[in-house]
Amino acid sequence: MTGNAHKAREVAAFFQGILEVEHVPLDCPELKHDDVGEIARGKAAWAFGQLHRPLIVDDTGFSIHALGGFPGPYAAYVLSTLGNTGILKLLEGVEDRAAFFETAIAHADRTGTIRVFRGRIDGTITGSPRGTGGFGYDPIFEVNDRTLAELTLGEKSRISHRARALQALRTWMESLPE
Repeated sequence: MTGNAHKAREVAAFFQGILEVEHVPLDCPELKHDDVGEIARGKAAWAFGQLHRPLIVDDTGFSIHALGGFPGPYAAYVLSTLGNTGILKLLEGVEDRAAFFETAIAHADRTGTIRVFRGRIDGTITGSPRGTGGFGYDPIFEVNDRTLAELTLGEKSRISHRARALQALRTWMESLPE
């Protein structure tokens, strides 16, 4: 469940040929917590209460070391208000540009039991945006000398924080008895 079509495509591409993924847009209340896992868990519980069927939801945080972890779980709000330009302004003259994305994916099974799977990717903030792909902070977040916006969807889907959380979910699903 996501209102973000980019995320829905990334999840569908990850599970292509393995699991049917349906994008169900719901106007889920935005929960407040410092832990993206707890936010995802709360969103999954709410969504299950609406849909009464198995589902996954996610929440992502973007943390910048020099800014004390800001924006953290408030990444979407900060992106919509400050944007990448604002983040780069906040980091002008700052040497420590370490940052990370963390995604928590909450899975609700048919009984409503919720499990949370996490993925993280570490990188640095660039001095200026680069690349034309991706969305959100992708043009300013660099891993191995390339921003996420410079990667193809396939490349990003293999290394991203979301991909790592999805892989943890997939590994768990594959371990279940049929």
